[in-house]
Amino acid sequence: MKTKILVVEDDPHILLGLEEVLKSDGFEVVTCNRGDQAVAMFTQYQPALILLDVMLPGLSGYDICKQLRAKKVTTPILMLTAKGQELDKVVGLDLGADDYVTKPFGVRELLARIHALLRRSSDTPSANPTSEAQFRIGEATIDPRTFQLKRGQDTEALTAKELKLLQLFHAHPGEVLSRDRLLNEVWGYNYYGTTRTLDQVIVQLRKKLGDSGSEPKHLLTVHGVGYRLLP
Repeated sequence: MKTKILVVEDDPHILLGLEEVLKSDGFEVVTCNRGDQAVAMFTQYQPALILLDVMLPGLSGYDICKQLRAKKVTTPILMLTAKGQELDKVVGLDLGADDYVTKPFGVRELLARIHALLRRSSDTPSANPTSEAQFRIGEATIDPRTFQLKRGQDTEALTAKELKLLQLFHAHPGEVLSRDRLLNEVWGYNYYGTTRTLDQVIVQLRKKLGDSGSEPKHLLTVHGVGYRLLP
């Protein structure tokens, strides 16, 4: 059975190109050109991955991402962002997107990111019985079964990658984890993106852990190497 991908894109030329590229790589493709139809399309077809544009008629990619994550949907979301719009990427990751590609993008990069997301989603922490125990980081309680982080009265939804990162840090308190190691273990050994994606996810995790200032209390940067969790 072919792996199904939902492509949400309103530009007919880009949509056609994506459909042809994905089909030639062996995927089954479902397309949608309106944001306000995307969630219903997801519910109907249950794709293994969503390729989601930011700017859409009816409903933005941000809103779609937010709605799906609110429904506890953990399906990987790969967002298509405008060239040079760093804010697009940060907001998308904050709302639960797993990765992004910037228009215009190369076919090889796009396919590499798709395959990496699919590999990681097939081995998400929730599917591993040894990873279901709750754990704490600072004042936050993380529940792998619900992909939620609770801190005081606040509850934050976690993506599969955010959860895996927190589990790695929790398993290695005080140890410096290099960016390469984190990318390999969370994004996969065949990930072709940059460390900037990891850095942006760390920024979002710090916010969810309550580190809103310039000096984080939990996930510390080790310049030139990576990050470590303060025990």
